[in-house]
Amino acid sequence: MANYFSNFAALMENIFTERDLRIFTEKVFLAIGCSGDHAKLAADVLIRSDLRGIDSHGVARLSGYVRLWEAGRINPAPDIRVIHDTPSTAVVDGDQGLGLVVAPKAMEIAMEKAEKVGTGWVSVKNSNHFGIAGYHTLMAVEKDMIGIAMTNASPLVAPTFAVERMLGTNPIAVAIPTDHEPTFVADMATTTAANGKLEILQRTDQDAPVGWVQNKEGQPSKDPHELKKGGALLPLGGDREHGSHKGYALGAIVDIFSAVFSGANYGPWAPPFVSFLPLPDDRVGEGLGHFMGAMRIDAFRPAGEFKNHMDNWIRRFRKTAPVDGKKVLIPGDPEREMESVRATEGIPLNDNVVKDLQEVANKLRISFPGP
Repeated sequence: MANYFSNFAALMENIFTERDLRIFTEKVFLAIGCSGDHAKLAADVLIRSDLRGIDSHGVARLSGYVRLWEAGRINPAPDIRVIHDTPSTAVVDGDQGLGLVVAPKAMEIAMEKAEKVGTGWVSVKNSNHFGIAGYHTLMAVEKDMIGIAMTNASPLVAPTFAVERMLGTNPIAVAIPTDHEPTFVADMATTTAANGKLEILQRTDQDAPVGWVQNKEGQPSKDPHELKKGGALLPLGGDREHGSHKGYALGAIVDIFSAVFSGANYGPWAPPFVSFLPLPDDRVGEGLGHFMGAMRIDAFRPAGEFKNHMDNWIRRFRKTAPVDGKKVLIPGDPEREMESVRATEGIPLNDNVVKDLQEVANKLRISFPGP
């Protein structure tokens, strides 16, 4: 996985400092009407993604948010509110706000409930794309809690044995506190690859690995542009023989928890991230949905004791006998290692991403930093 990130980084020649990209991104969100606090938070979610090597969900997405705002599908000043509440659960209406802002607010509510009763669970409707799921889970770790985050997304994924696109990439993330070892962070799409990875392949003119996409007839394809031709992403596993029915089931669970619970649009009715595609006429809910969970460690056992055992768990798994030439990783290792590099050496951006950002800067009449 570390090689995956470094290979893409090698193809990106424009290096920007974290500070410059952060300032620029905040200015973009301010220019579309976000408050100072919301602009700062939204920028932090995107920049953290780039720092962690998840280039598909960082500032490369910024122009997409601006286009959604131009299309009237993002409310830059949302009234985020709880519309249903119990001691341990809540439903939040995001008021069409940026998911980058709505999701952290939902996690805060989940943590507040966990502080009082041990666990907190929040389902969200009427939101938009929320960036990397791992960002929201790490909020809970800071308070000695396990964080869980899910979201449904634009329907780009064909269920096993299907040609119709019914589900999104529907990621699941879990972050678990430790004592001295790095935090355990599992952040993954329920597809073989996220759509953003295809976008990176498109920008770098590379083929997609077999098992990522299929064409409109349901046949395997290596064309990273397949979605534009009526094809579909594949569930985790790629095909039935490699367990795609399990990826399909995981994606379905995320869809139900995020949207059927909350009253958001689910399945094929989920709104597309790209602004040029129309919203479905027969919508079944409001916006996209998320699901956030926070579990206080000491609701199960003393936090210090648990974290000591997490350290032990990690150390033992690091000692697992590897196959020749490989290294056994702990979930979160590649992103953590990349973050340490990019925080000092800068964030690389593809030429096409830089062009998109320059166009955004010109449109909103703000300055764009040089690499």
